[in-house]
Amino acid sequence: MDLFSRSWTALLAAVADLSDEDFALPSGCAGWLVRDLACHLVIDAQDVLITLVTPADTPPTRDAVTYWAVSSTPPTGDDPLDALIVRLAAAYEEPWLLKFHLDDVGSAAGRAARLVDPDLRVSTQDEVLTAGDYLSAYILEWTLHHLDLVAHLPDAAGPSADVLAGARELLERIAGAAFPSSFSDTDVLLVGTGRRAPTGEERAQLGLLDAKLPIILG
Repeated sequence: MDLFSRSWTALLAAVADLSDEDFALPSGCAGWLVRDLACHLVIDAQDVLITLVTPADTPPTRDAVTYWAVSSTPPTGDDPLDALIVRLAAAYEEPWLLKFHLDDVGSAAGRAARLVDPDLRVSTQDEVLTAGDYLSAYILEWTLHHLDLVAHLPDAAGPSADVLAGARELLERIAGAAFPSSFSDTDVLLVGTGRRAPTGEERAQLGLLDAKLPIILG
């Protein structure tokens, strides 16, 4: 729960520190500008708020690992929700409006996460998880999107070392295998999710794990 709060707080701070010009730069999400990614985070924050106030009275069907639908096919941008995000982001017109909305909804999501009982069972996407598992799953989401946010912003602060380590651990559990120790946590996350192609040397180090990559999370 604490790692969720730290990862989300750092991501919100990174968006708040962006200049107006930064919003027009590409992000690490293929086909999305930084403004599109920031708009997606608004939707994510809404999802967190909705899920944490949607209790369930049946046993959990998923945990932090099995929450994710795993695919090997990268998104094409043709998904209706992806297209909606781009149009919605453009509708903000002024970056400060998007910053304000994300800070408003995002801060509320952060408060809700700090207040919720981690053992509370919640429902989302017709599945049931404990609130603790649900929020733990989102550590990976926030960390990947933090890396996406700063992909073309070399002076911007990225995720902290403990958050990167936590996200790596979860991705390795999803993959069912550990990445080579020679890979930094950032490299594991970027290569593992297809955000960067492995070098020839990295591919040789990956061995059989290379056949499982990329791990596309949905």
